[in-house]
Amino acid sequence: MLGDPHPNMTGPDELDPLDLRFEPDELDPVVDSIESFIQETMSQAGADRAILGLSGGIDSTTTAHLLVDALGPEAVHGLVMPGRVSQADNMSDAERVALDLGIEYDVIEIEPFVDKLVGAFPETEIDQFAIGNARARVRAVLNYLLANHENGLVVGTGNRTEILVGYFTKYGDGAVDCNPIGRLYKQQVRQVARHLGVDEDLVTKTPTAGLWTGQTDEDELGIEYEVLDAILALHIDGRLSAGATARMLDVDRELVDRVDTMVKRTEHKRTPPATPAPHD
Repeated sequence: MLGDPHPNMTGPDELDPLDLRFEPDELDPVVDSIESFIQETMSQAGADRAILGLSGGIDSTTTAHLLVDALGPEAVHGLVMPGRVSQADNMSDAERVALDLGIEYDVIEIEPFVDKLVGAFPETEIDQFAIGNARARVRAVLNYLLANHENGLVVGTGNRTEILVGYFTKYGDGAVDCNPIGRLYKQQVRQVARHLGVDEDLVTKTPTAGLWTGQTDEDELGIEYEVLDAILALHIDGRLSAGATARMLDVDRELVDRVDTMVKRTEHKRTPPATPAPHD
């Protein structure tokens, strides 16, 4: 259960606009709703198993716990897919989660596949961003290979924060059949994780997509998750103006505008491929 008392319970004059955590009595209904969503999605698809990529991070760990609670461990199959730049402790954490939850899992090294892709362009020096996205897309192919074999659904681990700003690889980690935590901001994912009993070292570890050496989410985004969550909640989801959002959060207006631009420029990641308008 949640440990510390909610800081926003001290009265309306002391509310922290950066704090988007649920009140303690809201957590059980939130978890119940997500687990019902998982059960209904699996049932409607006639799927037997949930296929999940395990990274050792808080998003995949929380999703794994929700899947096991909703479906039972026998209906969940995890894939641990390290690459050349994957941190060893992340991969060991991923296996630890699978073992703790009692789910079947496989470890598949993805770098041989990535090397084959890069090797298709021997005269070109492929940049690390493109290679990083290739790693994510290889993982998606493996997820769907297993899902097709086991009559399963590929379950995503994207949270609302990352989905809104497009912080995922199109047809990579964004290639999934459902996203159980897709309505939770990053700090809410951490709160739900604690509520589910996830080990604290996993809750607080530095988020990284593991796409290239030294990569961390917040460094790449250029903004802390707590601030990003709040801008999205107030300005994008809440429709507060950019100026009012900046004043309320005591941040530069340029930061709010930058987040707004990130959301608009990545709209193509959240919608089906565009097609022309109907002919007259």
